[in-house]
Amino acid sequence: MSVNKVILVGNVGKDAEVRHIDSGVAVASFPFATSENYTAKSGEKVTSTEWHNIVAWRGLAEFAGEYIKKGKQLYIEGRIRTRSYDDKDGVKKYFTEILADKIQLLGRKDQDNDDSRPSNNYQQTTPEKDSVNENDMGEEPGDDLPF
Repeated sequence: MSVNKVILVGNVGKDAEVRHIDSGVAVASFPFATSENYTAKSGEKVTSTEWHNIVAWRGLAEFAGEYIKKGKQLYIEGRIRTRSYDDKDGVKKYFTEILADKIQLLGRKDQDNDDSRPSNNYQQTTPEKDSVNENDMGEEPGDDLPF
């Protein structure tokens, strides 16, 4: 048995971009930052930021396109996937991304000053407010990737 599960809490680096592959299935992607604060031996406070490439499919992609904007704080559950491709010089490059299964908007509605924030209508199978599960959107396409 093996487990591939990622849980992230952080901030969106750029508005989600949604595109549709040939079969009409929606796919969204956006950069996502998680930060760690610590004190170095010298006593200096240090912030280390890790950037993640987030990918969402189908209904979760549509949700992302509508509500995921730069600076928003999110809770994301998903799994890690690494793909490879050959660049124009024939050199193999690797790309690691997080395939989102669940995205939950964090922060209070009045903090966002955003009337477009989803209501409980976006609940799928979880009791949390403002969340959508990819599991409720069908299976992810296999190798039908647009990038």
